[in-house]
Amino acid sequence: MDWKLELVAIPVSDVDRAKAFYAEKVGFNADHDRTVSDEIRFVQLTPPGSACSIALGKGLVDAPPGSAKGLQLVVADINAARAELVGRGVEVSEVQEFPWGSFVFFGDPDGNRWSVQQVPARN
Repeated sequence: MDWKLELVAIPVSDVDRAKAFYAEKVGFNADHDRTVSDEIRFVQLTPPGSACSIALGKGLVDAPPGSAKGLQLVVADINAARAELVGRGVEVSEVQEFPWGSFVFFGDPDGNRWSVQQVPARN
């Protein structure tokens, strides 16, 4: 049996602001934006090339806004990824090198924290 992680909910305080950040600044594809009721709004965004999406919204999670930490994206070229984020206006760290890969880090307007990793070449 395959077990596929395909959706991760991100707690945010302002759905429109978060949607704009992830779609316009980070470059995720805005897949869905549905208001189900006065209590529920579901926004799904997907990083380009990813099988896993994120969900933002109202009435989706019980976690406080900004409490998602350790979210990670993987890219083929960390320098190109950083340049793209900087060019889109995202505050992103300098590239940091570790034996397990090269990373940059950024946060969304609520303080949810992301890392972007370039996996080192395998021997």
